[in-house]
Amino acid sequence: MLNEHYKSMLGAKSVIRELSEYATARGKEIGYENVFDFSLGNPSVEVPKEFTKEMERLLREEDTMTLHGYTPSLGNPLYKEEIAKSLNKRFGMNYGPEHIFPTTGAAGAISHAVRAVTKEGDEVITFAPYFPEYGPYITGAGCKLSVVPADTSSFQINFDKFLEMINPNVMAVLVNTPNNPSGVAYSTSTLERLASILKDKSTEYGHTIYLLSDEPYREIVFKGADSPYVSKFYDNTLSCYSFSKSLSLPGERIGYVAVNPACDGAEFIVPMCGQISRGTGHNCPPSIIQQAVAKVCGMTADLSVYETNMNIIYDTLVELGFTVVRPGGTFYIMPKALEESSIEFCKKAKDYDLIFVPTDGFGAPGFFRMAYCIDTDKVKRAMERLREFVNKEYK
Repeated sequence: MLNEHYKSMLGAKSVIRELSEYATARGKEIGYENVFDFSLGNPSVEVPKEFTKEMERLLREEDTMTLHGYTPSLGNPLYKEEIAKSLNKRFGMNYGPEHIFPTTGAAGAISHAVRAVTKEGDEVITFAPYFPEYGPYITGAGCKLSVVPADTSSFQINFDKFLEMINPNVMAVLVNTPNNPSGVAYSTSTLERLASILKDKSTEYGHTIYLLSDEPYREIVFKGADSPYVSKFYDNTLSCYSFSKSLSLPGERIGYVAVNPACDGAEFIVPMCGQISRGTGHNCPPSIIQQAVAKVCGMTADLSVYETNMNIIYDTLVELGFTVVRPGGTFYIMPKALEESSIEFCKKAKDYDLIFVPTDGFGAPGFFRMAYCIDTDKVKRAMERLREFVNKEYK
């Protein structure tokens, strides 16, 4: 008999994927250069040359069994060591290799981290707007996901609602900063207050509340933004990272969990992740990718184009009368639609070959997301089309 749970999920296709598929099909009709596709967050900048050179060197010089054989169940030692060194140098931490667990991107990191600090029936809280895939990650671990409504004036944490919702069943809080879909980075004051609440509630409830920090956009931070390292504020933090955006390697599925060494039970969490892998069939990212990324984990691709694109789009949105919070990072921006229904707004935009994503599924109805990881010249042409759309439909 087929599993009805997963069968039922077949009818709930990602709106982002549907729109991306539509844009691709439309591009075949009129030329993709004429479709202004802001749907999919696929990095658009080149992989660092150093990564390519290291891959070439590995394939040319290294023993094939070293390259392609099984890694230890807790990951390649060199990869773990280099990640720890890089984090310590950049953020003043004291990670060791024993605090790093390699994963298949941030998704794999979150899935492992949740299972390490919760049991079936526990509750995990996150904050709107949030990445919709958190639902399957959390419920797949047997937990309940609760979403704190957004503070739409700033997209920082809505602490009044958070304090209403936190309760003794909450074992973990999941944050994403800089944030997909809003582009907002949680500020120092936001993280200080969050840490203070989690410390107080952990004492009140008699158990540790862990903070899971989803950080795939950590390196895409814009000038003047206050975007500190989350683990600096709260000892009981597990950082969930991916090199998909910083190195433009989304297809390689490479990331890690970094367990704050001061975390309760820190000595157990990485070995536990190894056991979680046994039950989920995860069994480490590819050996060669771990080795290549170890060489370049302190580098990034040239990410400057994202800030250039953001400034062009933000200025145009303000000029046209949109309500929008200026992003502090990522390659997303989330304006308020010019009518009550963002779904209807995005449908109308499609008639102008502008592909936007309504953010109802992100917990922010009435807004829409633009992923601006596209060529800057195309962004400029898209802004002319946006002016045409707004002037014809809303003026």
